[in-house]
Amino acid sequence: MPDCGSQVILCGLPIRFDTYRGCSHLCKYCFAQRKVELRNIKTNETVASLRAFIEGKRTQDTNWCDWSIPIHWGGLSDPFQPIEIKYKNSLECLKIFAETKYPFIVSTKGRLIVEPEYLNLIEKCNCVVQISAICNKYDKIETGAPPFDERLKMISILSKKVRRVIVRIQPYLTEAEHDVLENLPKFREAGAYGVIVEGMKFAKKKDGLVKVGGDFAYSKELLERHFKKIKEKAHDVGLKFYCGENRLRNLGDSMVCCGIDGLEGFKPNLYNLCNLINGDKTYPTERMQEKGTGKCFGALNQSAAGHRNIKGKSFNECMLEYYRDRKKYIHELFGK
Repeated sequence: MPDCGSQVILCGLPIRFDTYRGCSHLCKYCFAQRKVELRNIKTNETVASLRAFIEGKRTQDTNWCDWSIPIHWGGLSDPFQPIEIKYKNSLECLKIFAETKYPFIVSTKGRLIVEPEYLNLIEKCNCVVQISAICNKYDKIETGAPPFDERLKMISILSKKVRRVIVRIQPYLTEAEHDVLENLPKFREAGAYGVIVEGMKFAKKKDGLVKVGGDFAYSKELLERHFKKIKEKAHDVGLKFYCGENRLRNLGDSMVCCGIDGLEGFKPNLYNLCNLINGDKTYPTERMQEKGTGKCFGALNQSAAGHRNIKGKSFNECMLEYYRDRKKYIHELFGK
């Protein structure tokens, strides 16, 4: 089933769905390789489970959500990587999305999405497509993915078929600044609506990096200087600017960084720590205040004691307790 995990405290669209596990793009920076062996690609969540979620069925991890929250498809694995040619799981999911018009955001680098069989379906869907495309220099660290120039053509094709195309400049390396600024007009010319920018996270300490949560990252001050330049240029060429960097989320044109702001039928969850910490007046829904809706917080603390602590609690209780018990960490995560 579409699932809700650790992103629930910071993301407006924390319900994720992956048709595959593992990924042949083999991007050297991919955070998913900390959790799975990327080369060991398998089918993952099923077409039947997608339909069940769309029809309103919820698991213990998603029972806090009683509306048609947009699904984020492709959180840990690309739905349109080459293995899809064999299994066609993503094609079958597209058929359901086209039939139901259920809102979703899909993240991909895979060229299959612009093949006629897929393009004809995605044109009938209610979706935002995110294409990861930063610059040519990344081709050498994204060895299994289509090159940058091909992805630029994909943006051009998709922008005429879907509600929006958002370009993911994630992860951003500071040495790519000049290339990113040069490519922003190309993204706009190809029909992109906006860009999402987020700094690279490193597993090991290097000179000039700071510790943020479990990662090492560029300093907030350094990223802010870079991002302000990118934002200014993006606006100059007619692109929206979204910030996926939690410490700088309010620098974006919307606090929900996926690029769905203003789209009818795309209702995110605004009751999370990212919004609350940044001063938004947001409140839990009635469902979030019901006992037994906090199970998804188990993904944030997978110890036996952690699971006992959340048992029977509401989503609202768990959200507030998580902040109370980890205030220092949360402030560090959001740069406060």
